[in-house]
Amino acid sequence: MAVRKRAWTTKDGETKSAFLVDYYDRDGDRHFETKATMKEAKDRMAEIRLAMGKGTHTAARKSQTVAQACERWLKKVEADGMRNRGALEKSTTRQYKQHINLHIVPRIGETKLADLNPKVAEDFQQSLLKGLSRPLAKKVFTSFKSALKASGYSHAADGLSIGTEKRKRRLEVGKDIPTPDEVRRLIAAVPAGKKRALLLTVALTGLRASELRGLRWKDVDLKAGVLHVRQRADRFNQIGAPKSDSSTRTVPLDPGALIPALREWKVACPKGDEDLVFPSSSGAVEHHKNMLKGLASVMKAAHVVDRAGEPKYALHAFRHFFASWCINAKAGGGRELPPKEVQTLLGHSSIVMTLDRYGHLFPRNDDRSELAASAKALLG
Repeated sequence: MAVRKRAWTTKDGETKSAFLVDYYDRDGDRHFETKATMKEAKDRMAEIRLAMGKGTHTAARKSQTVAQACERWLKKVEADGMRNRGALEKSTTRQYKQHINLHIVPRIGETKLADLNPKVAEDFQQSLLKGLSRPLAKKVFTSFKSALKASGYSHAADGLSIGTEKRKRRLEVGKDIPTPDEVRRLIAAVPAGKKRALLLTVALTGLRASELRGLRWKDVDLKAGVLHVRQRADRFNQIGAPKSDSSTRTVPLDPGALIPALREWKVACPKGDEDLVFPSSSGAVEHHKNMLKGLASVMKAAHVVDRAGEPKYALHAFRHFFASWCINAKAGGGRELPPKEVQTLLGHSSIVMTLDRYGHLFPRNDDRSELAASAKALLG
């Protein structure tokens, strides 16, 4: 590996010069890179020497582009999903394709991997933050880094990430979360059957909509009084694994209202190949919008509506209710469970997620006399 000066004369008789970085790669092939100054050439030579020592250097003429790397990564992801019997959901691969085609390729697709460095990766990161919402930018950048890793170029974006934006507004009871009184009115307004069983299940177990749609009778143990979350249905009605490892969980069932409602519904429940608890009329996976539509009519009947007379809550709001019910003090009709137990019941991947979303709902002891007594005991 060497740096040498090259001089030549143009057709117009003008003398020009440049500096060549002359080196052999690990395959024994010779390469040249031209730089305007000796300093630039020496700096580039040092970069190449360091990258070759780490085994991460690829000459520019041998390098694939970011677009090609993304395409190879996507094919590998799809192939791995097939080998694992479709473990990767269709909606996930669809998102990856959108990340690549709409956001990665238009911005940086033609860049060669050999030309990538932390500065180029950071510029790409900033372009995402300027053009997209933070949550979407984070997902796109994660896909970008996954493609780099699959091609052996993860070092180009080391130390770069897009953090989750903090929730701008706290969830409010009566606005985002149904009040206990509203839930009681809803349950009183719905007759026995699918809607009653569904409403009680989501309010008293906190299952996600996808988990409700994928719930099987064999995962509901009415005798033991528990249900097991072992699968979910995605937006395309495809059955797959739960959202994460922590989403696979066991949730206790209320014996007073929920278990009787499920027993009664099980007799009338349409039978299907998937043995689903809340299927469509033909026994297939129910569409999310149909499930929400069923609860919307109950909300109108119970007058749980907004100022325009429309249903006040989405299906996910009842998951929030379950969380608040688990958190609230027993004196107020809640369960007063510790944060770690709430995290487990909700299937959150970390306690940070639970506290970030619901921390403001946990009871606080603001008793000044208790504070004074504790301080006196400590300080004497």
